[in-house]
Amino acid sequence: MGNNHDENHAHHITPLETYLKVAGALFALTFLTVIAHHFNNQLGVLAAPIAFLIATVKAVLVMLWFMHLKYDSVMNRVIFGAGFFFLALLLFFSGLDIWTRVAEFSTL
Repeated sequence: MGNNHDENHAHHITPLETYLKVAGALFALTFLTVIAHHFNNQLGVLAAPIAFLIATVKAVLVMLWFMHLKYDSVMNRVIFGAGFFFLALLLFFSGLDIWTRVAEFSTL
């Protein structure tokens, strides 16, 4: 009574060494972010896409292993991904609104 778990649902136990490897990768990517920031002027226009790419890889690692989405149901992954899709859509249309504005000058 009060047990909402399905009897057929198997729980996956991730070994500690996997968590340590993922944590090491996150530390390495954080260090890479600091290095990319140090070379911000040399990277020029590519600075922001590189930073976003590193952040995306870090977010995927956290979601897959620390949030256990790797072993979760496909439906939960789709719902989680849909949130990011709509966030990207919001950012796209916000940027589109800003980039396509016509400058207006006051006649006063």
